[in-house]
Amino acid sequence: MRLKKGMITDSSGGEYIAVATGEASLVFNGLIKNNATANFLFKQLMKDTTEEKLVHSLLAKYEVSEETAKKDVHNFVAKLRETGLLDE
Repeated sequence: MRLKKGMITDSSGGEYIAVATGEASLVFNGLIKNNATANFLFKQLMKDTTEEKLVHSLLAKYEVSEETAKKDVHNFVAKLRETGLLDE
């Protein structure tokens, strides 16, 4: 899975955003405000990956339990699926 082409992430003043352009804008119009962790996951999703790889990346970067990482990644990916922003 990966984000649809056209998703752009940026940060300014400690705030993280994602914007749909191009192909991604066909399924989502708007701006997504992320925290640092969600921004990290967005960047991981710019290339093909799996939920398992996202969990391992999260565990390597942050001090969090595996149970929490799995739950948070699953919920994050589920929200992206609902919006249609993932290519699988």
